Amino acid sequence: MAEPHDLTALEQAAAIERGELSSADLVAHHLDRVAALGDTVGAFVTVTAEPAARAAEAADAAPADRRGPLHGVPTAIKDLTLTAGVRTTFGSAAFADFVPPVDADVVRFMKAAGLVSLGKTTTSELGCSLYSEGRVAPPARNPWNLAYTAGGSSGGAAAAVAAGLVPVAQGSDGGGSLRIPAALCGLVGYKPSRGLVSGGPLGFGAFGLPTHGPIGRTVTDVAALLDVLAQPVPGEPYLPPAAPPGGYLAAARAAAPGRLRIGRFTAPMLADEPVHPDCVAAVDRAAALLTAAGHEVVEVAAPLGPTTWPLFEIVWYVLALSPVPPERESELLPLTRFLRGRGAEISAGTLAATLGELQAQVRLGARRTATCDLLLCPTLAAPQAPVGWFTADGDPEADFDRQRRFSPYCAIFNVTGEPSVSLPVGVTADGMPVGVLLTGRYGDDARLIATAAELENSSGGWDRHPAIWRAVDSANVNGSGVGRSTP
Repeated sequence: MAEPHDLTALEQAAAIERGELSSADLVAHHLDRVAALGDTVGAFVTVTAEPAARAAEAADAAPADRRGPLHGVPTAIKDLTLTAGVRTTFGSAAFADFVPPVDADVVRFMKAAGLVSLGKTTTSELGCSLYSEGRVAPPARNPWNLAYTAGGSSGGAAAAVAAGLVPVAQGSDGGGSLRIPAALCGLVGYKPSRGLVSGGPLGFGAFGLPTHGPIGRTVTDVAALLDVLAQPVPGEPYLPPAAPPGGYLAAARAAAPGRLRIGRFTAPMLADEPVHPDCVAAVDRAAALLTAAGHEVVEVAAPLGPTTWPLFEIVWYVLALSPVPPERESELLPLTRFLRGRGAEISAGTLAATLGELQAQVRLGARRTATCDLLLCPTLAAPQAPVGWFTADGDPEADFDRQRRFSPYCAIFNVTGEPSVSLPVGVTADGMPVGVLLTGRYGDDARLIATAAELENSSGGWDRHPAIWRAVDSANVNGSGVGRSTP
């Protein structure tokens, strides 16, 4: 029989609806797994067991006509995301005791949808790196091989989902921070179009690069959570694209994007870096599956190239200048201090000119690929990286450059604002996941999600599990047969 954590997020909600499981059952089961495995994979900074149990009881008491597709399902919130009354450290010792008085809009939406958060997931300090190895929690490790990183900055979210601690989680992506962990951990990580998901209540969006988004094991789970997150909020700086009829879950379930022209490339965009053969092979497999589904896959030049890096670099330095209490600056990690030092040297005039030139480059890139409905490329230049690999030299400048070379694709689509999803199409010889990136036109999230679901179906599904998935014994949670161990 299936264990409760074997069920997808939507299957868990359906089990609640049928009366086979309660939200309280699911929350207790997943909290047991968090207690057993959370520190091992470095998934959580803060676990909110008692509030989660109370929220599950409230979810079970809610009337049937107020229950959505993910009602009662366990989830988790990234530690960069404001959560009222819950310690939110932004991945930094400088904020180790900070408790926000308000929820981020996306947290409000998740609570209103009946999702139950088990706590705050590990992130990189201030979201500054593509690995999650800080001073407030154990490093986020890849459940497929604990010697490897789960990525960042949504590394804890990916570790939690891939280890079966929650079925789906909230994250955010300012330069690949959902898609990189998804690629490393064998998950679906979705960066929505700019403006689709509110960044409120604080900040104006950091030049439009970051956005909240979902990470999960299947495209339908991710689409269901996107429906929860993608709600219009007055005062947001970017006009949200229109939602499709029936929402993004309907688009995923239909998996019918129509015949598309898909541009394929493997040349890195932010670094002149050799691409690992496994990453190219994953793109080849995706291209073959898309062709077999009736799409036209054509070779195209990458929309942008390594000459874009100096522009993006300046913006990234400035983004590191998040407000930090002056007396706590010394508690920041070397990489964060390096980035902030560079950012402090950049004048307002230089930043304005950089943003203008970056947008000019985006326009040129858009013209180069205007005949394509979607773009297909690797998510990363290499399949995996060990924990500690980026910081091994003890030189933060070398660390930052190593990150650029490891991930030379994702951040471009934060600059363009286009929707982009990492899909676990490939596998290395030793069984480690390899992701590919599908990117759509701005505002065309529904078509991108439909294509991702179609690719998932044609590949036979991606809901694979690492060995750690079975590392915790399960008790019978009720008499329904769901949750019983197989003899």
